[in-house]
Amino acid sequence: MSKKGFERPERLQFSGSEYATETQAVRAGQWRSEEGEHSDAIFPTSSFVYTSAREAAARFSGEEVGNIYSRFTNPTVQAFERRIAAMEEGERAVATASGMAAILSLTLALMKQGDHIVCSRSVFGSTVSIFDKYISRTGIETSFVNPCDLDAWQAAIRPNTRMLFLESPSNPLAELTDISAVAAIAQSAGAKLVVDNCFLTPALQKPLLLGADIVMHSATKYLDGQGRVVGGVLVGNDADMEEVFGFVRTAGTCMSPFNAWIFQKGLETLPLRMKAHSEQAFALARWLEAQPQVKRVYYSGLESHPQHALACEQQSAFGGVLSFETHAAVDDLRSSAWRCIDATRMLSITANLGDVKTTITHPATTTHGRMTAEARAAAGIHDNLIRVSVGLENIDDIKADLQLGLDAI
Repeated sequence: MSKKGFERPERLQFSGSEYATETQAVRAGQWRSEEGEHSDAIFPTSSFVYTSAREAAARFSGEEVGNIYSRFTNPTVQAFERRIAAMEEGERAVATASGMAAILSLTLALMKQGDHIVCSRSVFGSTVSIFDKYISRTGIETSFVNPCDLDAWQAAIRPNTRMLFLESPSNPLAELTDISAVAAIAQSAGAKLVVDNCFLTPALQKPLLLGADIVMHSATKYLDGQGRVVGGVLVGNDADMEEVFGFVRTAGTCMSPFNAWIFQKGLETLPLRMKAHSEQAFALARWLEAQPQVKRVYYSGLESHPQHALACEQQSAFGGVLSFETHAAVDDLRSSAWRCIDATRMLSITANLGDVKTTITHPATTTHGRMTAEARAAAGIHDNLIRVSVGLENIDDIKADLQLGLDAI
């Protein structure tokens, strides 16, 4: 048994290079107990029993590898970690209690007082808050840059820069960053590039193959896919993940076994779902572009998107999230968006995304509501912007429900 977790016979282990992503999603990381179960087992236990005091001492000292306490060693969590690591083609993964717990754990594990982060200004609102308001209290400073401007990334580099952080596509405007180019900037600076791959998942984009050092996910979104549980995960090389594991073990920012089991089952259908989400979102984006109440649609699959060519290069499809701005008077921007949202009947008004159910939200007052008005303006998040996470309902039903909203503007 290795230090990374339970090991079982080789025939039950699947490497990242040996199988396609679709097969990894179903099989990677799986092992069977002596009971021979076909579906993945779940171990909802806080601790593990030893055969003797000597064995317990050996486990705690590290002389013998095995399960100790589910805060840092649980077979179900480890199985999920192995599967997502294989799918992202990384050496190792560490699961956490949420996506934000993943960012916190990563930053505090790999950085120290006096270090510097360069972050895209177009990231999830809570990501901005954790860097700007909380991580800053540790003496780690963050500079925010235009994600599309490579010169801005380069200009923001300092001698003490240790991490570059981005989302691509961004939330909620689908802005893309040239991952390979920013990876080269990070490497030249001796810094690590971290990519939030939440919107596309390894089914559609593999940042590690583009030069990124670490991939993070809010597993709550597409990795689950049905809005059931909250979790996060980081994938990278073994050395970096060992540091993160040490922090998670100590701080307790860990994933529960039950949630890990849900995520593991969610991964089994991830490639199929992401293909379907992408097809649905593309159809809806094209339909929205033709509606007179819509000022602009933000979706990288559209040829009108300024970075459509880059999207075709570094993604295998375009994902299930889009945003659009309504046509409205200056003094009616927010009201027009709210009227549109409120008039829908089927769509779920919620800030979560990545669900089989289509969701709709107003980013300026929900996901990015804690940002200052100036920061939202700089990021292009206007009061007439609406974000839709396109689900798997019949596409004509989704259009018909949004039409009710558009008619109310």
